[in-house]
Amino acid sequence: MALTHFDAKGDAHMVDVSDKPSTARVAVAAGHISMARETFDLVAEGRAKKGDVLSVARLAGIMGAKKTPELIPLCHPLPVTKVAVELTLDPDLPGVRIEATVKTTGQTGVEMEALTAVSTAALTVYDMVKAADRTMEIGGIRVLLKDGGKSGRYEAT
Repeated sequence: MALTHFDAKGDAHMVDVSDKPSTARVAVAAGHISMARETFDLVAEGRAKKGDVLSVARLAGIMGAKKTPELIPLCHPLPVTKVAVELTLDPDLPGVRIEATVKTTGQTGVEMEALTAVSTAALTVYDMVKAADRTMEIGGIRVLLKDGGKSGRYEAT
């Protein structure tokens, strides 16, 4: 399989999507941040000194998706039409599960935007409670769903 972000000489370049048709596209990504039980309780009970952790992380995830082409060098700027970030407290981790859905109508997909939304939300949770717990771990970040465009639908198993 040829990698599209490299030219014939092996140099990195932005993929030319100008001849691709605009289609409806969606991507869903997920991940989590695990933490100590005491930190989980702090977040769940709304006692974090910096404020409402989940609300701030949700906004950060949305902003992250919108800023993806500024962060990932070869990503195309896209007219993102929807970004939804859900953060769910999971006492079994203990921690927070994060899922982001991004939509557009365009010539290339929004997987990177969904992944960036999840990553940014997780990093924001970390930032907001790091004073209480430096042992937190971010993980499991992956694409769950990608649909639209020539390559069609992908769903993680």
